[in-house]
Amino acid sequence: MAQKQRVRPINPLKVLKEATGRVIFVKLKDGSEYIGKLEATDSTMNLVLDNCIELKPGTTEPKVKYGKALIRGSHIVYVSVDYEIVAGGELPL
Repeated sequence: MAQKQRVRPINPLKVLKEATGRVIFVKLKDGSEYIGKLEATDSTMNLVLDNCIELKPGTTEPKVKYGKALIRGSHIVYVSVDYEIVAGGELPL
């Protein structure tokens, strides 16, 4: 009989804190998408992004460049901390 392995759930706030200094992708409830270097996060998942860029819907082309931006955690649908790996670590210019 196979033994059951206990799987520990991953704390998403810990994952975000570990992603500080990396380029991340953020999708908001209104459908807008942003990428930028994560500078800081807190317990309510508010994010401070440096070199923040809003993307054109459905593309990786920049729509607006913001520089530094604060994204409120309650507006976030999801965050991808693997954007840097998938996109080769570069922000679209």
